[in-house]
Amino acid sequence: MSEQYPDLVRPAWSVDPAAAADTCCDFIRTTLAAAGQSRLVLGLSGGIDSAVAAGLAVKALGADKVFGIMMPYATSSEASLTDARAVADALGMDTEVTPITPMAEAFLADISDQDKVRRGNIMARCRMVVLYDRSARDGALVLGTGNRTEALLGYTTMFGDNACALNPIGQLYKTEVRLLSAHLGLPASVLTKAPSADLWTGQSDEDELGFTYAEADELLHRLIDLGRHRSQLVDEGFDGELVDRMAARVRAMAFKRRPAPVAVIEGRVDPDGDTASTGKDGGFH
Repeated sequence: MSEQYPDLVRPAWSVDPAAAADTCCDFIRTTLAAAGQSRLVLGLSGGIDSAVAAGLAVKALGADKVFGIMMPYATSSEASLTDARAVADALGMDTEVTPITPMAEAFLADISDQDKVRRGNIMARCRMVVLYDRSARDGALVLGTGNRTEALLGYTTMFGDNACALNPIGQLYKTEVRLLSAHLGLPASVLTKAPSADLWTGQSDEDELGFTYAEADELLHRLIDLGRHRSQLVDEGFDGELVDRMAARVRAMAFKRRPAPVAVIEGRVDPDGDTASTGKDGGFH
């Protein structure tokens, strides 16, 4: 895609990064205006998703309206903190460092070190406690940093990293987030590093998932956006077992993408006109 990133290839199906940036920035401004708010707060992990979300927020509002919080745990990589600071410095954002170790330890005391999923969920939810407290302190809305790939696969913690007031990159696949990172001129370290939630030493998203984000995005785009059937995907060269596994995961994780279903009571009107709150299926989007 560029001399700086020769291995960064833009798939034909992907959204143009410049257009995506404009759309996301307009979304941020419009959503804040509708809520009568002017400031945002987000967690800066040192990863590409939070870096791009921060970059879009600063582009939309200016650096003085965006506040970043770094929330390491005792086992977090020092490199993640370094990368988060590099992003904040590049964008001119104010930040603070609030370690979650003390509060997390209170929950983790009775959970085995081997139970990595439970421990990771607790860390993610502790971080969101910090963000929403700062939201109340500063009068700022919490900015989401989750991408479409993670949402479709359910690779996210409910009321943890998927909690937010607005999310500008929620419809962008991981591949598109990487392209947007390059377009925004963010530090190279966040683009070239292996994706990781940094929940424990050596943790890697792609190792856990069992496939790369690039593979997932190619398949998910065809499966969800184009509505390809299994036979068509196999004819296009995708492994049938992978298609079955990914389709099953998208179906099983639907509950993470929707508001909690609410029993419908006759005569009660939803003031927001959101059919999802009644439990009706609005699809994957």
